[in-house]
Amino acid sequence: MQRTESAALRVQALGKSFGDVQAVADVSFEVRAGQVVGLLGPNGAGKTTTVKMLTTLIPIDSGSASVAGFDVAGQPAVVRQLIGVAGQGAAVDEKLTARENLSLFARLYKLPGSLRRQRVADLIDRFDMESFADRPAHTYSGGQRRRLDVAAALVAEPPVLLLDEPTTGLDPRSRADLWAAIRELAEQGTAIVLTTQYLEEADQLADYILILDGGRVVAEGTPSALKRDLDRDVLQVQLTEPGAILRATSILGQHGQQVISDPTDSQTLQVAVGDDATLALKMLRELQDNSIALSDFQLRRPTLDDVFLALTASKDRVSKEA
Repeated sequence: MQRTESAALRVQALGKSFGDVQAVADVSFEVRAGQVVGLLGPNGAGKTTTVKMLTTLIPIDSGSASVAGFDVAGQPAVVRQLIGVAGQGAAVDEKLTARENLSLFARLYKLPGSLRRQRVADLIDRFDMESFADRPAHTYSGGQRRRLDVAAALVAEPPVLLLDEPTTGLDPRSRADLWAAIRELAEQGTAIVLTTQYLEEADQLADYILILDGGRVVAEGTPSALKRDLDRDVLQVQLTEPGAILRATSILGQHGQQVISDPTDSQTLQVAVGDDATLALKMLRELQDNSIALSDFQLRRPTLDDVFLALTASKDRVSKEA
């Protein structure tokens, strides 16, 4: 990513190891005010470890990071005043209401009484929490809890917001509502780092994406550029019989292309065919000649899912986020 003087968050050659495991290696990026940068990758890619370093929760082993010019490692107390964080685990008190939780966070940030009350009221209104703001948090749905998590991260109006998989487990409507809130924050000038495993989420929200695998950046760019750079059509086939997966994989792969199983459908296979429609037809004919029945097939342009799968296909990766 091109270096800019106005970066709200700057990360340079960040690294972290746990024993012999290199969890993060040489990760660099910048986030400007009003920009959403997505960290995309499978489990164990290093996303959460990166966020933990940037939020001063764990020490940085190598490289550097700064928020508004303040060094994360050297000036952690100042940095914590300039960032908001909504992690995978909720930080709110289950026994308190949304209003009480937000007021507590405001006190921790030492906001004056009048400003504190106004800030809490504004956040409840912005995240549409009025209908449940005075109920204990343990009674909230998943979507309501995530809205409160993000609202709590914004109490001090931080210039930088880090969201670690904020929509995990949410239903489609709750996810869409949170997406709208994230877009609004960016439009108002907040610099946002978003980690996610949802390809659609990164495509919808991120201005710039870094794809991590094994702790390293394996690709980066705008969503449109990443899809364009893949530059290959994809033949997608859905098998009628799941027992034919191995035979179908062997047939599709005999032309040298990588065959990928769809992570959301065990009976669907995808194979890149470049811009060669003739090769796609040949593959379909070979499946037919080997009595492998298909319930559906399509030849399509690449999606961000294809980019992700193509770049993170390595089986030799850390199995768990540090």
